[in-house]
Amino acid sequence: MTALLGGLAASAQNLKPVSYADGSQKLNGLVTSNAGKKLPGVLILPAWKGIDDEAKDAAIALEKEGYIAFVADIYGEGNIPADNGAAAKLSSQYKQDYKAYQQRIAAALEQLKKAGAEKVVVIGYCFGGSGALEAARGQLPVKGVVSIHGGLAKAADRPNGPLNMAMLIENPADDASVKPEDLTNLVKEMNEGKADWQIITYAHSKHTFTNPTSPDYNEVMAKRAWQHTLMFLEEILK
Repeated sequence: MTALLGGLAASAQNLKPVSYADGSQKLNGLVTSNAGKKLPGVLILPAWKGIDDEAKDAAIALEKEGYIAFVADIYGEGNIPADNGAAAKLSSQYKQDYKAYQQRIAAALEQLKKAGAEKVVVIGYCFGGSGALEAARGQLPVKGVVSIHGGLAKAADRPNGPLNMAMLIENPADDASVKPEDLTNLVKEMNEGKADWQIITYAHSKHTFTNPTSPDYNEVMAKRAWQHTLMFLEEILK
C-alpha cells in the first residue's frame, strides 16, 4: 500500500469479520462496512503471512473508492504462520497444490458475492499475487485480476489454458524471486490464453515494494502501482 493510505490502519477496525469454511476448515475473512449494497467488488488475497495491514488498508481504501472489498483467509483458523520460515513452507504447499489454492479463493469469492458484489476483480500481494494468477488460470467467475509483486511461474508440466479476462501484472524490476524466463513464459501463457493483459514494471523496486513496513518499500513506485490498480478497477468494474 502507499503513503496515500497512511493512517488507514486505525480504520481497519471498521472491517467486519466473516466466518466461512472450506469443507471442515474454518476460515476468517474481513469485509468492508458497505457490505449488503449492490456495488462492484474486489477480492483481496493477502501476502504469505496471512491477513496483514497492507491487505486491511487496501480494503478500507477500496471502500472509499466505492467497492465492496473482502480480504480472504487462505490458510484458515489455526494455521497462521508465526514467522517467515513457516510462511514460506505453507505458501509453497498452496503453490504446489494450486487446485486447493483455487478452491480457497473460490470460497472467499462466494462470500464477496453474498456481500452484494456483482462484478468482481481479484487483487493479490506477493503470495496473493500468485493467487490472483491462479484465479485466472482456474477460470473463476471474475472480470479481471491484478498480481502485485506476485510469483509469476507455474509448474512446467502445467499446460496453458484459456484466460478470457483482463490481467494486470505489477512487477518490481529488481524482484529476485522472479526470473526473466518467468516473465517470458507468462507473456506466452497470456497470449495463448487470449487474455487482455498488461505488465507494468517498476524501476528500482525490490519484491515487497508496496508495503510500507518492508525494507523494500519504494514510496514513489508504490503510489504509482496503487493508481494503476485503481485505473484498472475503474475500467473493468465501473
